Amino acid sequence: MTNDEIIERTNAAIAEEFELEMNDMVPSASFKDDLGLDSLDAVDMVIVLEQEFGIKIGKDPKILRIRQLSDLHSYVIDKKNAILN
Repeated sequence: MTNDEIIERTNAAIAEEFELEMNDMVPSASFKDDLGLDSLDAVDMVIVLEQEFGIKIGKDPKILRIRQLSDLHSYVIDKKNAILN
């Protein structure tokens, strides 16, 4: 799976789960300010990503530093690459 495919799948999964427009799924989008998501939504987001990509996020402290969609893309790409290596 390429990085672009990971980004597309991440965007699609988040947009579907939270009923967001795909046009709003830009790398600079802030989860709180631009997408209107809060800390409770973050829990759902973790579950969605674990199911979508077959990765384990759990209580990974790195997830707490994610503020923008680009941060999430990098995180998921890193997790997928770690699994493949």
